[in-house]
Amino acid sequence: MRVLVVNPYASRVNEDLIAAVTAVLGDVEVRRTEHRGHGTELAREGRGAEALYVLSGDGVFNEVLNGIDAETPVGFLPGGGANVLPRALGLPRNPVRAAERVLRGRTRRISVGRVNGRRFGFGAGIGLDAEAVRRVDERGRSQELGRAGNLAFAWDLLRLVAEQRGRFEPILEISGHGRAASAFVANTDPYTYAGPLPLHVAPQARFELGLDLVAPRRVSPLSLPRLFGYVLLGRGQRRARDVVYAHDLDRIEIRCDRPLPLQADGEDLGDVESAVFEADRAGVEVLVPMV
Repeated sequence: MRVLVVNPYASRVNEDLIAAVTAVLGDVEVRRTEHRGHGTELAREGRGAEALYVLSGDGVFNEVLNGIDAETPVGFLPGGGANVLPRALGLPRNPVRAAERVLRGRTRRISVGRVNGRRFGFGAGIGLDAEAVRRVDERGRSQELGRAGNLAFAWDLLRLVAEQRGRFEPILEISGHGRAASAFVANTDPYTYAGPLPLHVAPQARFELGLDLVAPRRVSPLSLPRLFGYVLLGRGQRRARDVVYAHDLDRIEIRCDRPLPLQADGEDLGDVESAVFEADRAGVEVLVPMV
């Protein structure tokens, strides 16, 4: 048995696309998500399948990661706005071409992260980026699931920085690393995308390793251009004295001075006063293109 989980509310998904992807994949059982969290339920039901494919955006990709077991191969087909996970795994942005590539591809064992027990595929964070995620959500969702894409995220992030006049003081205590203004935890590089542009928050992060931590100790108007340069160029973070950079970690513990937003794979997980990030090494088998 092979299963195709479809989020019919994802921004790029329609019946014609579902039919085209199904035609490429062949004999698959199509199961549509009906509400938030349904992707996790469908992934649990699909455990033990020959393969489980997901046509969606990053939100339902994350739901499936939280329902899949370690042995069922899963293929992520881009149907949303950002599609960070399949892009980071080397798949094309066109969902039909991506289906062709995973069908003729190979399996790859990757690590995933966990934050307070919730799995994530590419990145999670407390503070700055999580607040930007929340603002994207506030723009509105279609049928609870579809939402604005990564360009909206980048725009809201810039607006947030502008509102604070580029200044963010330390508000987090990171166990073993001291104080920071915000925390980004990456499972791979890029951390996300602004349209076609990859953003390299943690350039050494890899799917086969543990988690990378990047946390600016404080942010000021003078430091902002340099910090943005690190993200765009993918270098400089590790040598910066005002940035915590820790590589290939199994566990990260953070406490907040006050409740702050937490996000995982672009999903708002609410406000938290503390968070524990853990690496689930080699936790998932994914379908990727042949090298």
